[in-house]
Formats: sequence, structure tokens, C-alpha cells
Amino acid sequence: MIVSALLTSVGINLALCILFFTLYSVLRKQPGNIEVYAPRLVAEGKARRRGGEFNIEDLLPSPGWVQRAWHPSEDDLLASCGLDAVVFMRIFIFSLRVFTVAGIVGVFVLVPVNYLGDQLSGIDFADIPNKSLDLFSISNVKDGSNRLWVHFSAAYLISAVVCYLLYAEFKYISLKRLAYYSASSPQPHQFTILVRGIPAHDGSSVGDAVENFFTEYHPSTYLSHVVVRRTRKLRDLMTDAENLYRRLAHLKSRPHTSEHSRRSGFLGIFRQNGDLVRQYSKKLEDLETNLRIEQSDASLRRVEVPAAFVCFRSRYGAATALHIQQSVNPTQWVTEQAPEPRDIYWPFFSASFMQRWVSKLVVFVASFILTIIFLLPVAIVQALTNLDQLETTFPPLVGILEITVVSQVITGYLPSLILHLFLSFVPPIMKLFSTMQGFIALSEIEKSACNKMLWFTIWNIFFANVLAGTISSRLEIFYDPKTIPSKLAVLVPAQASFFIAYVVTSWASLSSELTFLLTLVGNFIQRHCLKSHDSEFHAPSITYHSEIPRILLFGLLGLTYFILAPLILPFILVFLCFGYIIYRNQLLNVYMPKYETGGKFWPIVHNSTIFSLILMQAIAFGIFSLKKLPVASSLILPLPVLTLLFNDYCRKRFLPVFHAYPAETLIKKDREDQNDPSLNEFLDGVVNTYRDPALMPRNHSQDRHERNSPLLSHAYS
Repeated sequence: MIVSALLTSVGINLALCILFFTLYSVLRKQPGNIEVYAPRLVAEGKARRRGGEFNIEDLLPSPGWVQRAWHPSEDDLLASCGLDAVVFMRIFIFSLRVFTVAGIVGVFVLVPVNYLGDQLSGIDFADIPNKSLDLFSISNVKDGSNRLWVHFSAAYLISAVVCYLLYAEFKYISLKRLAYYSASSPQPHQFTILVRGIPAHDGSSVGDAVENFFTEYHPSTYLSHVVVRRTRKLRDLMTDAENLYRRLAHLKSRPHTSEHSRRSGFLGIFRQNGDLVRQYSKKLEDLETNLRIEQSDASLRRVEVPAAFVCFRSRYGAATALHIQQSVNPTQWVTEQAPEPRDIYWPFFSASFMQRWVSKLVVFVASFILTIIFLLPVAIVQALTNLDQLETTFPPLVGILEITVVSQVITGYLPSLILHLFLSFVPPIMKLFSTMQGFIALSEIEKSACNKMLWFTIWNIFFANVLAGTISSRLEIFYDPKTIPSKLAVLVPAQASFFIAYVVTSWASLSSELTFLLTLVGNFIQRHCLKSHDSEFHAPSITYHSEIPRILLFGLLGLTYFILAPLILPFILVFLCFGYIIYRNQLLNVYMPKYETGGKFWPIVHNSTIFSLILMQAIAFGIFSLKKLPVASSLILPLPVLTLLFNDYCRKRFLPVFHAYPAETLIKKDREDQNDPSLNEFLDGVVNTYRDPALMPRNHSQDRHERNSPLLSHAYS
């Protein structure tokens, strides 16, 4: 009966269709187009590219890939994908543990207590499927009833469980981070720091200033340095050359182009293709000549940026220089940890301090404006969920809306779908905003975008839908902070059906993550309609800044509705179970890591979970006040205080490891490397790894079918 009522609230047929589509996507075989469904294996040379011919057997259900994704251990995942991928999967493991306990307590304890309450009158056992979810929520418990002490106990229980699991995960990941670092081979970024704000002196270059400074103050550990130069024009030339090369390669891949370029052809078509090939080849040669000239000019002219990568002989020497203020003036000789060479985002090195400061201000204003604009689709969504308001606003639709299936689609599935659609455009915008802020590492850009996306999602998906109404009415709740818990206690339960439908709709988004439908269609059109076979191949990387906030939003929903409407928990568990196996497959077969932060995304997860706990406890305080149980309201007050104390302890105990490695670990690694005969050779090459790719010399082979394209041939051979 409970399941029937729950499915009716979001539409039985729609929920079953989405569940069937998700199950089908999980159980079907991965299609033969390995470029779409296993690009990482292709990029690593573990699989060969093939034609992707259609095969009906690929559409038949088969759980074989599920077993292959399930089989690798966490150590295998760590060795293959890095610690960031392990931390991402630990988010699923942590959430599954939390909501398994919450689901058992919620469904088997709180739901019966709620249903047997007598606050709502007129219960008809024969008409349960058409009843509101209020029958299974805390709203059905009578004011002042002793049954509310069950919810009070559940609030303390889930808070204790979440804090215990958070502590265990924070400890586990911090130890894993140290072990991963200790087991790693020498890496350039371990011996390198980035120095900014290098003071300029008349008659001396930035390179001379760096050499003199570190030779004087770090004589025993300083090794070498490389000065950052302005290469924006060079990068533009390289981009133009690469785009031109792709066009040339595409032209030459057309059937009969090279064979008929010397013939008249039919209506001059092949002659035209041949002329284009020669034209593009000449343009490419000119671009390469200009690029070589600019490289020489950039090396000879004083186009230096007051920043340099400084390399040291030991990890401890680099850490010492990193964490000690180098100058009496704190704005000069500013140090920060150097990212991995592959992680560097070169374009923003040319920006001055003032440009970076202005960019941060612009990004803040732009983020605020985007948040306000997003309230428009939220208003549309809330209008669709209110059937009575729709009938009043659009009288001609009254007859149509009386049809059960139509009303379920419009008020249940359609609002969630619209919200998902609009939300899908936000992550790229947030990443663009983070790019403008002046970060010099792709990982820092993505971490910043992840934080922006998380709080954008919490506000616009949760609070904006809960505080439905005009903008002024949404802000009214914050005018009197004392009434916030009681107002949330009234508003949050009213949106239970909407958020259940939102979670159910997210099952389909998991299926799209697995099927890559748009990518598959694009690949089919390219190969079979355009007859284009691009010689270069790049495996995609997982977008942590969009995936982590989505999982954390469901954590917020699960904890918030644990006491209020626990029937949402089974749907969240289904999402987490599907997500766990799907993302294991994607990390192993699809996504290629572009950087490694050593698990630095976990503090974001920890902070978000603490926020969700505090919000749940605040709403519990409000609901017990509304239910006229003042003793429970008073006794719930220590809970957020204890949670904040726990958070403070975790931050002091574990967070420093995510900011810097301890001296014990660094010195131990340095002593181990002293006996490594290849260390000197490694140190000799460290500085070269931090040279701007736009300035580095390249070795190129001559293509016997065309003139030299020395700047690009190595990348596409």
C-alpha cells in the first residue's frame, strides 16, 4: 500500500518507465562503438578503434559489463584512475552506508508511526493510492503526541551515525592520501613551487632576480628555475595551426580526393578539393613560419611575467620555501604549490594582480545575477506542480488536466525534467567563471567550480523550490532569523512529492551517463554520413564539478526529509546503487584523468554533509515547536552545537593533511630517494617540465605525402 501511494504521487506509469529504462541501460551490452563507450581503453592502447557497425546483439540485455565494473578492487581503481577517482567512489560508499541506516529506520519505524497518527482526518484504507504523502509524513502525527519522541530519537541516531561515518571516511581518506604520496615515484610538482610578485630591478631580468634571491637565501636546496613568459599570441597561432591541420586532414580523408586532385573531375569538384588541399597546405606552412618567428622573439625579447617556477633538490626544501614568508613585504615573492605540469592552465599567467582582483569581483557579480535569473525556471516549475493554479490560469486546459496520465506528466515528471534541463547548462558556466578568477591549475578551476555549483544547486534547487513565490517572499524568511526553523518546518514537507519526482527523474540522467546517446549519434553521423575519420583521439575526463554537487544534493534531500517524509529514502538508495556501478564503469573504461589532486575534493563533501545535518536539526527544532512538544525542541538544541564541535575537531585533525604534507612524510621520502641512482637525472629534467608548451622546441618528422608540417605532425602521426 505504501509503495502504491508513493508511486502515485510521482506517477506510477512514469516511475516504472524511468526505472525500466534505467535497468535496461544497466543490463544491456556496451555497443560495438568502442570509441564512444570505452574511449579510455582506446587512448591507453588496450583496445583498437573499429567501425562501430550496428549489431542487434548489442541491444540485448547482458549483465557482463556490470560484473567487470564490480570486480576490480579499490587498489585496482587507485592504480588505474588515481586517488581522486577513489574519493569520488567513496562518496557513493559513504552515502550508501548513511542512507541504508536511514532507510531502515525511516521506512520500518518512522513511516508506520506517521501513518498510524491521527492528525489528518478522513483516512480511507480503500483509497490509499490517491491519498497524499502527508499520511506517511510527520504531518499526520498529532500535535503533542508522545509518538514524536520516536522522531526525536531518530534525529539523534542519524546525527550520530553520520558523524561517525564522516569521521571514519575523513580518517580513511587522509591516511590514503599520505600512503598514495609515500608510494608515488618522484614527481616534478613535489620539488617545485610557483613564485609570484617578483620585484623588478632596473637593468636586471626576472630570471636574474630569481637566481640571486634563491641562491642567497636557499643556497643548499635551490636547484633551478624557469620564468613564465607572455605567450598569448603564440597560443593563438598554435590554435589556428591546429584547426587548419584538422581541416586539411579532413579534406585528405575524403574518398578519391588525392587520386582525382590532378584530374578535371565531374563539374570540377575534385579539382576544387585539390585546390583546397594546396591552399590549406600553403596557409599551414605560413602559420608554422610565423610561429617559429614568434617563438624566437618571445625567447629573446623581455616578455617575462613576474612569476617563475622554482625547483629544489628535495621535497622538504620546496616545502620550507613554500610555507615561509620570503620577503618583508608580503606582496612580494609570494609562494604557492606548483601544480602538476599537465594540470597547468597557462593563459592566466599574464594577468596582473589588479586584473585577477577585478576578475574575482566580476565573477561574484555574475554568479549572483545567474542565481537570480535561474529563479525564472524555478517559478515555471512551481507553477506546473500546482494543478489548481494551472486550471485557474489556463481554463481551456481543465478538461485535459482531468486526464490522469496527463496530469501526472504535467505536475509530476515535466517540472523535474525542466529543472534538470536548465540545470545542465549551469556547470559549464560555473567552470567559465572559475577560469576567469585567475587560477593557474585546471584542478583548482574545477574545485572552485564544484563549490560554486554546490551552493548554486542547494539554493536554486532546494531553497528556491521550498520558498516558492515571489523573490521578495523568498527573502522575507530571512528577515527574522528566529522564525527560520519554524517556517522551514512548514514549507519543506510541502515539497516532498516534488523532490521525490526530482530524484526519480535523476534515474534517467544516470542512464544517459551510461548510454552517451548524444555522443553516439554524433559519432554515427561523423563516421557514416560525413565519412570523416579523425586521426586524433582524446578520451574525455569526468566533470567532478557537476557530478559531486548532484550527489551531495541528494544527501541534503535525504537527511532533510529523513524525519519529515522518509519515503524519499528508497528512491535515493536506488539512485546511489545505480550510480555506484555506473560510475565505476565510466572511470575504468571511459574517463581519462587529466590531473590528480590527491583527494582534495573530500573536504567539500565533508562541509556539505555538516551543512545538511545542521539544516535537518534546525528543521527538527522547528517541527517540534509546531507540534507543541517544547521539551523535545529544547533537547534538540545541543545537537547542532555538538555537530559544529565535531566539525571543528575534524577540520583540525584531518584538514591540514589536505593543505600540506607533514615534514615526517617529506623527509622520509627524501631519504628513500637518496639511494636512487636515477634521482640526479630526474632533477636535471625537472625544470624542463615547467616550460610553457608554446615555447618548447619540437621534433618533427617529414610526411612523404605532403610538405613538412613540423609543428603539428608529431601530434597527429
